[in-house]
Amino acid sequence: MKPTVVIVGRPNVGKSTLFNRLTRTREAIVVDAPGITRDRHYGEGRVGPKSYLVVDTGGFEPVAKDGIYHQMARQTRQAVDEADVVLFIVDARAGLTAQDREIGEELRRSGRKVWVIVNKAEGMNSAMSTAEFHALGLGEPLAISAAHGEYVSDLMDLVLADFPAPDREKEDDSKHPKIAIVGRPNVGKSTLVNALLGEERVVVFDLPGTTRDSISIDFEREGKRYTLVDTAGMRKRGKVDEAVEKFSVIKTLQSIADANIAILVLDARQEISEQDAHIAGFILEAGRALVVAVNKWEGLSELEREQIKRDGARKLNFLNFARFHFISALEGQGIGALLRSADEAYAAAMSELATPRLTRALMMAVQQQQPPRSGMVRPKMRYAHQGGSNPPRIIVHGSALEGVPESYRRYLERFFRDTFKLTGTPLRVEFKTGRNPFADRAAKRR
Repeated sequence: MKPTVVIVGRPNVGKSTLFNRLTRTREAIVVDAPGITRDRHYGEGRVGPKSYLVVDTGGFEPVAKDGIYHQMARQTRQAVDEADVVLFIVDARAGLTAQDREIGEELRRSGRKVWVIVNKAEGMNSAMSTAEFHALGLGEPLAISAAHGEYVSDLMDLVLADFPAPDREKEDDSKHPKIAIVGRPNVGKSTLVNALLGEERVVVFDLPGTTRDSISIDFEREGKRYTLVDTAGMRKRGKVDEAVEKFSVIKTLQSIADANIAILVLDARQEISEQDAHIAGFILEAGRALVVAVNKWEGLSELEREQIKRDGARKLNFLNFARFHFISALEGQGIGALLRSADEAYAAAMSELATPRLTRALMMAVQQQQPPRSGMVRPKMRYAHQGGSNPPRIIVHGSALEGVPESYRRYLERFFRDTFKLTGTPLRVEFKTGRNPFADRAAKRR
């Protein structure tokens, strides 16, 4: 499972700036004022040699007894409890404060691996900027500048060094599929898990938020082995109030990243929401195979069913590679077909595509529709090979490929998917331009 890196510190030391730097996003609001981050932000770490989840927390004030700062401190403590490693951010310009000492004492008692990160150290002597922070007694302080990106990559090399490198065979788990059941609260995820297992294995209650942690269950059906993961419901960030429930979102994101397949559960009795699309988007970003289960199908009229199908086709049109199933987990309807589609999606995600077949398919695609010119040059595609699985990655080699537009990449993705019948899995097409062997000769002539 991916390690979780939690960013902790007093207000206005640059936690959100570091979060944005590590995720290469602008998801966390950065303002030169304390207390802006009150909710927990989470994202995929993209700086460093290994994959991980990174969590931004609000300003930590351990002595706060009530009010918003007490709630923020409570959330931060919960995040630290669930962390694999904590980045304790301090401010090189402000120096060591009494509040830093209080936070340091609490982090020492947590038993977690803590790195002291001295931020805002740009233009300063490294030894001088970190000297007084040795007094925290949490190891060697490291100087960085999150705003300028100085030493951030070196920092993550050190932080992630003790975690094992991803084992692709273990991650893909080629022996049997690992299926994450995901969706908003109260759509019937736990009921679906029980229906697939054929027993009351997980708690089902008619209130959202009953499942708080991800629960893995091994089972066998029709002679095939599976691992099911029942996850907590993912509701809109603004509607998540309890600290425990907030961190269950992190567990759900981890479960999606560690699974081979996600079954996205929708409620047929509720309109497809922006949050449903957001969850689907994270599954796509993680590159996981996908099956959509529209639950609570029983008792609906034909008119209602047609409206739901049209609504799903319109709002979730970016999931056109996935199979949709209309089921009743409570009554066990459609469960067998749903699992067969999961098998199909898993097989597609783990497909091994030979280079000659991929190259022939590429030539057919180019013959049907050539890539558009980029300036005076038309990109030339020569051959393709597979660069990975779960999701399948196809690497296209040629010349001037840096000019291929995104629309043509999507065209190739659709073509490869249709040609190789890769139903239920996202597909990645990447371009690699070969070096021109005559470039050096031409430069010398000039």
